[in-house]
Amino acid sequence: MQLQEIADALKLTLMTPTTSLDRPVLNGYAADLLSCVMAAAKAGALWVTLQAHPNVVAVASLLNLAGVIITEGATISAETLARAEQENVPLFSTPAGTFTVVGQLAGMGVRGE
Repeated sequence: MQLQEIADALKLTLMTPTTSLDRPVLNGYAADLLSCVMAAAKAGALWVTLQAHPNVVAVASLLNLAGVIITEGATISAETLARAEQENVPLFSTPAGTFTVVGQLAGMGVRGE
C-alpha cells in the first residue's frame, strides 16, 4: 500500500508538504519510546506515535521509515518540521489517538512485524 493512499483514507494532515508520499508502506509500528522503535521498527514501516520532537525525525530517517503519524493533535515544533523536510521524512498529524489510528491501519491491511 502506498503512503498517499493511507494519508487520504485516514484524512491525515501532512505537515511536511515538500516530502514525497510516493513510497510503499511495508508494515506498521506503534511506540512512544525511541529506543523501542530503534530496536524493532523496520525500513518501510509507518510509525504511529504521540511524540513530536526532533529526535522522532532522526530515528525515522536513520531507519528509513515510510513516515510518521503524530497522534492526539500533539504540537509539532518548527524545528521538528524543518528537520523532517530536510531529511525527507513525511510527518502527519491527526487528532485521533494512537489506538484508533492503529486500528484503522490494521483495518486497511497494514500489519506489524
